[in-house]
Amino acid sequence: MKLLTLLALTGAVQAHYRFSKLVVDGKEEAAEWTAIRMTKNYQSNGGVTSVTSPDMRCFQARAGTATATVSAGSELGFVANAAVTHFGPVQFYMAKVPDGADINTWDPAGNVWFKIGSITAVPPLGSSEATWPAYNKKVVNVTIPKAVPSGKYLIRVESIALHQAQSVGGAQMYLSCAQVEVTGGGNGTPGPLVAFPGAYQPNDPGLLWSYYPVPTKYTAPGPAVWTG
Repeated sequence: MKLLTLLALTGAVQAHYRFSKLVVDGKEEAAEWTAIRMTKNYQSNGGVTSVTSPDMRCFQARAGTATATVSAGSELGFVANAAVTHFGPVQFYMAKVPDGADINTWDPAGNVWFKIGSITAVPPLGSSEATWPAYNKKVVNVTIPKAVPSGKYLIRVESIALHQAQSVGGAQMYLSCAQVEVTGGGNGTPGPLVAFPGAYQPNDPGLLWSYYPVPTKYTAPGPAVWTG
């Protein structure tokens, strides 16, 4: 058991990561921070550790500079630099930019976010890639719901690292927000809508992990996925 704990602590000092590029229509952006708002960890690659912090929205260091065009029903990828090097779920949220607002500067505060994807645990549970499909991936993908209305959105990727989450406050969130314009959308009514901070509480079971005993079930935090 001491060996397992030692291995867990060793994993804690591995390289962290950031999500800084998109893959649109199968093509990776040439430069970082093109359609993704630059995050505060652009140098450190560190994560957000307080779910009550406003950094839970987009963790941004500066306003956006560009917007990617994506089709409803298509797949969108987020590139992890250098990879998703900690185990845990990866989740995706969208927030519609209000008509007349500047997508580069709009602050997505309040109940504006809805979940569109969750790459979560596959039983039997453990701390390897067999349980966590996004672990060690260089790109994580989500499908834009076909029924989502056309318009401008922020799409938030969030990797919840559980390697040090043996106590409250130990989970690390690696996240960023992409600026997109959705075309060919539908007439769906996305929901439920949640806020960041607010959607998660520090003691949510999905923000905790035990190496021993290993849990028998795991549910990622946040609302249900809206599929349209």
